[in-house]
Amino acid sequence: MPMSPLIQRRALATVAAGALLVTLAACGSDGKDGKGGKSKAQSKGDRTELTVLGAASLTDVFTAAGKVYEKEHPGTKVKFSFAGSQELAAQVKQGAPADALVTADTRTMDGLRGETGKPAVIAKNRLVIATGKGNPKKVKALKDLTDSKLKVVLAAPEVPVGRYGKQVLDAQKLKVKPVSQETNVRSVLSKVELGEADAGIVYKTDAATAPNKIAAVSIPDSQNAVASYPAATLKQSEHGKEAAAFVKWLGTPEAQKMLRKAGFQKP
Repeated sequence: MPMSPLIQRRALATVAAGALLVTLAACGSDGKDGKGGKSKAQSKGDRTELTVLGAASLTDVFTAAGKVYEKEHPGTKVKFSFAGSQELAAQVKQGAPADALVTADTRTMDGLRGETGKPAVIAKNRLVIATGKGNPKKVKALKDLTDSKLKVVLAAPEVPVGRYGKQVLDAQKLKVKPVSQETNVRSVLSKVELGEADAGIVYKTDAATAPNKIAAVSIPDSQNAVASYPAATLKQSEHGKEAAAFVKWLGTPEAQKMLRKAGFQKP
């Protein structure tokens, strides 16, 4: 016996209501609210992952600092990507997903105006000459790097440490012909460690990471250069609040103590 129009309409309404409930349940299982965002319950339970782009010379100290930060901020996980500052700047300009940036010079950071929040210098550094363990070539000063028999490796001019190195050599009117020009300070250090170069100009903090493999020859302050490390949030970050909190933390006594221990100077 066929259903009356009234009964048919009621049956269809019941089916439609059931479908709506299923749809709402599915949205709830995705953890999203009616606006397409995450529900408050899931937001509280989520762990925010921050990606911090850091100058290569910060590798050791930031890796350790990140672990401390995560313990103090259990809702945040910090992931680092280390490279030469010029490479990091290129990544930012290309829109690589990241939340904060720390470079080894203010020049590179200044070139990203419009891409970052207001930078704050968190540390400073100085240069040293890295030589093989025991300093077998008896390098004592910058002028010794001009010896044609000495294999010297430097960072490329567009790399902050390479630019600082060129600055101090030019100031002393010294001409050095490097056997290679590297993309970051850790590559310079590695060449010396492996014996592929007799000497190279690196940051004091980088030389301190390999005390059993290299010797560090000091450069007098009057002939040296000071490297400043600015930190800033990235405007493209999807975690602006958390990124700002991390950048601010880098200036706290606890973070500064870690930087001092690693050989970095006060901002």
